Amino acid sequence: MEEGYNVGTIEIREYRDADWERLCAIHDAARKIELKNAGLEEAFLPLVVAAGREDLFSYSLRVAQLNGVVAGFCAYSQEEIAWLYVAPESMRKGIGRALVQDALERIERRPVYLEVLVGNEPARKLYASCGFREESIESGRMPGNEPFTVRVQAMARDF
Repeated sequence: MEEGYNVGTIEIREYRDADWERLCAIHDAARKIELKNAGLEEAFLPLVVAAGREDLFSYSLRVAQLNGVVAGFCAYSQEEIAWLYVAPESMRKGIGRALVQDALERIERRPVYLEVLVGNEPARKLYASCGFREESIESGRMPGNEPFTVRVQAMARDF
């Protein structure tokens, strides 16, 4: 197992079972903000439900620690960044960027894809600043919560 990825006081490492409760708190708080930005507040599902429905543990899962406290997480495959959440109190401190960079260093296939809910401008801007280009806007059912229709900005990065 690799050591970790250090950027100042941010350390990126593999997920551990002991991180679960903290990941739930991070996801649930940040997901509510994400859904509010997209006008989909009523579509909220806690991580204890969403993780199973969206198969979180089928992805590579890494966490970011800020000053020794788990402050964010990223789940990715060899084709996409599927999950990225940062604790609201730790947003805009470089954690999201560090998690994206860490994932890009581990994903071998290019291009790398991701989707951002239309209206979630903070996430779209983060990914654009990390080299992702906007490809299309797509509509469909929300994964794991199919009663809801969503619009997503599909983004990709080639390098």
